[in-house]
Amino acid sequence: MTETVLLIGGGGREHAIARSLASDCDLYACASNRNPGIVALAEGFERVDETDADAIADYAETVEATLAVVGPESALAAGVVDALEDRGVYAFGPKKMDARLETDKAFQRRFMVENDVPGCPDFETFHDIEAACAYVDQYDGDVAVKPAGLTGGKGVKVTGDQVTKEEAKEYLRTEKYERVVVEERFVGEEFTVQAFVANGDVRPTPAVQDHKRAYEGDEGPNTGGMGSYSDAKRTLPFMEERDYEEAVDVLESVVSALPDYRGVLYGQFMLTADGVRVVEFNARFGDPEAMNTLPVLETPFLDVLVAARDGETLPDLEFAPTATVCKYAVPEGYPTNPEAGARIDVDEERVTRAAERVADQSSDDESRDGVGEGLLFYASVEEREDGLYTSTSRSFAVVGLGDTIAAAEAVAADALSAAGDGLRVRQDIGTAELVQRRIDHVTDLRGV
Repeated sequence: MTETVLLIGGGGREHAIARSLASDCDLYACASNRNPGIVALAEGFERVDETDADAIADYAETVEATLAVVGPESALAAGVVDALEDRGVYAFGPKKMDARLETDKAFQRRFMVENDVPGCPDFETFHDIEAACAYVDQYDGDVAVKPAGLTGGKGVKVTGDQVTKEEAKEYLRTEKYERVVVEERFVGEEFTVQAFVANGDVRPTPAVQDHKRAYEGDEGPNTGGMGSYSDAKRTLPFMEERDYEEAVDVLESVVSALPDYRGVLYGQFMLTADGVRVVEFNARFGDPEAMNTLPVLETPFLDVLVAARDGETLPDLEFAPTATVCKYAVPEGYPTNPEAGARIDVDEERVTRAAERVADQSSDDESRDGVGEGLLFYASVEEREDGLYTSTSRSFAVVGLGDTIAAAEAVAADALSAAGDGLRVRQDIGTAELVQRRIDHVTDLRGV
């Protein structure tokens, strides 16, 4: 039987999911924006707000979906998985209560303490902003202050890095969040491990490093993620195998405490001088990390979904021994004052031929052989009759693949020439210089 899969969401993450599924099923999609990459892969597309659970469930019934995949965290928080299940459609994603691992950071930290999940920082939660400010002053060391709810990856302020303690307190007073978490600041190198989870099984994917800061050299405000990279193995150049295993142990301890959890469990970790610590959990694929992971997944993603729905053991995952580098093109002014509604041109052929050009320019056969391919993933753009227009978020991403991070970065850098006027990129993601800085940082932390 051919499966009919409904994909919810219209970003770069969802374009990557659509690409991984389209050839194996009848794919339908719904989102608030008309993502041209998803539209081109889907049998049908419906404009629906990702938080309108009833409308999404109605569309699932209309297309007779046998499976669903929920991409964005906003849909999980709105109970879309619960609504689909009420209509008899299995959705690969956590129900609203389990999604609190991401949607409620106060719950996340209490859950870690109550269930002995390793890697938890010192923390306190507050309804009273002045009490939170007093804690910032009293804490012996730097802190991270964050609202308890969703902020699209841009709500955290870290003292000793982004802001002073006085600025952190001013931020809390200005924003007037209902609940906030103030926690110990970790110092180290961040990395992400995502895992497919269902029926008590945990199937981890290779580690990825995201780059949240807006500008080259890790400067500027936090964003939803300007780009990311992965290596041709499951660890990153600054990691040891034991670091990866420690991160997977954390994910498995979460699932042991939440045996009904299903979907993707994303651990954002900090590799510190004292080992692996948990920055946060997300209850879905990362964006951009999905664009690093899914293109190198050799096990059909549909097989994972079917096994999850049918209560079977999840298949072991196979990944190509390929490095990836993802770089985002974003509107001018992003993230603080992005220019929305600007018409943009994207040269798709330029992306797909990037690897060919890089290989032609390589000086030796070995370099040419190590070059993979270039991929384009549309994100927060709107397709209209006369072309593509920007929103206030990231516009599109390119992903380079190769035998090494350097080869993948060369392809991604060339592919970014597809970005026309009015877009900005972080060129340094995946470069040898930036990767070496990560290695040197961890070496210094460990005192090697």
